[in-house]
Amino acid sequence: MRQVILDTETTGLDLKLGHRVIEIGCIEVSDRRITEHVFHSYINPDRQVDLEAQEVHGLTTEFLLDKPRFSELLEEFLSFIEGCELVIHNASFDVGFLNNEIRLINSVRGRIEDYCQVVDSLALARQLHPGQRNSLDALAKRYQVDTSQRTHHGGLLDARILAEVYLAMTGGQADLSFDMSEPQKKFGESDRDVDRDSAGDPSDRTDFSDDRFIVISASEDEILEHKKWLDRLGDNCVWRSDVEP
Repeated sequence: MRQVILDTETTGLDLKLGHRVIEIGCIEVSDRRITEHVFHSYINPDRQVDLEAQEVHGLTTEFLLDKPRFSELLEEFLSFIEGCELVIHNASFDVGFLNNEIRLINSVRGRIEDYCQVVDSLALARQLHPGQRNSLDALAKRYQVDTSQRTHHGGLLDARILAEVYLAMTGGQADLSFDMSEPQKKFGESDRDVDRDSAGDPSDRTDFSDDRFIVISASEDEILEHKKWLDRLGDNCVWRSDVEP
């Protein structure tokens, strides 16, 4: 399966106020491996960059003056993402801006969704970690992805961080421990957030050995959804085996 992890930077947060895309970064993932095949470009937006946005990504209006316009790189960009599974964190934001750029140049090339399947990694993170912070920074910390080189947000750098986060997030359970001598941390929870007394005395734990439990088997629909998820994890997924190791 070919996936493309995408991130953009913009002149501001609201495209309805005329804000534009100023950077696109794409990282290719093939069979769950990050490749060296990338697409990256800065873009001249033909407008000023808001100071608030500039503080986030560090891209100035002056820096972008000699960069290509979106119309000049559209064909190359669409060729790069065509037929892939496009993974974006908070996809509605980036896709909305990109579709707006296509509309502004009166292109007949349609929308991003016409060329690839869009997957929102933020929505997936919220399913996996409900009630927790699921920003890219929070996820990188949770999955121990190195962000030490990140002094500002950047399209290509953030796409690479998201690629590593997404692979970790879809590759199985993280932070798995069977050491019951220490209280178990939730995903994204720092050591100081753990109540050291929460594990309790092992002698106080309820003994369920003599209880009878009702076993509820998965329905056909649930099994089908499980198989679809395994397809996304790849052919080497260990949970595909029906034989006990």
